[in-house]
Amino acid sequence: MWIVLLALRRPLTFVVASLLILLLTPFVLLRTPTDIFPSINIPVVSIVWSYTGLSAKEIEQRFVYTHERALTTTVIGPASVAFRCRW
Repeated sequence: MWIVLLALRRPLTFVVASLLILLLTPFVLLRTPTDIFPSINIPVVSIVWSYTGLSAKEIEQRFVYTHERALTTTVIGPASVAFRCRW
């Protein structure tokens, strides 16, 4: 309520303040840094299994499937699990 009484007593002050804010707005907006695509560090988990005597298919059936399920249920948010085999 006090600001209304102040504006009624000093209308020129509020007109000048409004014009000042209106004129400075483009300058402030142009100097404000904006980034549409900010750099985000996505966490990565790497697990290496080394078993001699097992084929890639057997490792996938015994280990990878269960670990993929465990990892995707414990991660909050979007998750991607990739499996690569070198033999």
